[in-house]
Amino acid sequence: MKLSRLLTIGIFFFTLNSYAQITPQPSSTQTVTQDFGLGRINLTYSRPNAKGRKMLGGIEPFDKVWRTGANAATILKFSDDVMMEGHKVPAGEYGLFTIPGEKQWTIILSKNAKQWGAYSYKESEDFLRFTVTPSTTAQAAETFTIQFANVYPTSAEMQLMWQNTLVTVKLTCDIDAKIMARIDSAMNTAKKPYYDAVIYYWNNNKDMNKALEWAGELEKTPGMPPMVAKLWKARVLLKKGDKAAAAATAKEGVKLATDAKSDEYIRLNSEVVKAATK
Repeated sequence: MKLSRLLTIGIFFFTLNSYAQITPQPSSTQTVTQDFGLGRINLTYSRPNAKGRKMLGGIEPFDKVWRTGANAATILKFSDDVMMEGHKVPAGEYGLFTIPGEKQWTIILSKNAKQWGAYSYKESEDFLRFTVTPSTTAQAAETFTIQFANVYPTSAEMQLMWQNTLVTVKLTCDIDAKIMARIDSAMNTAKKPYYDAVIYYWNNNKDMNKALEWAGELEKTPGMPPMVAKLWKARVLLKKGDKAAAAATAKEGVKLATDAKSDEYIRLNSEVVKAATK
């Protein structure tokens, strides 16, 4: 890049920063923090408005690298390893660039996270490139938006929305081995995580015999509300196929919850009774 162009960009950047405390930027900055798996995702980007203009394929042309927002390039930071559309992305900080297209978008993670716009973008600094197919929405988004949706313990979607365009990037993470190792390690300590372990085993269809053993210990744990312990023991029994024991245990949970005036645990234990007596 020519020196004169670099100086122009530098002056422009300096000028915007100088006035940032005096007047608001037309494209506001947003930082999104999303817990995911055992880690966290941090996203920082600026949000331009359409203002009646055709943006994608217009002001922001198709088939050209875009900063995916306004002002400084969008920054995406992962505290733990993730998969983006099946591609492994190690923990770290990346610049998020895109190449919008009418029928296909290219998603780019750059190893150079901190730069102004896409003026200094270099393909040689790419860590990852892949393509996704955009879709059309009925409701238009006036302000460019990046959000995380359909967030589960090991899967989520990063959605880019502007006007009537929606681009979805699927995120996944593999945390099972780490969690199982943590549970095994913690079970060898004085403070055994019976509650967390039972829930994880139940949610992920692990060894229900072991989960039942831990649920029994949960009933003896000081400070554990009995109606909660009964609920999880009943759920494990039901998943093991012992409907009679599950119903009996959940009925005990309903009585305990009724005595405690806990509408939530009356409902939850009652759901197990209903499922076990079908």
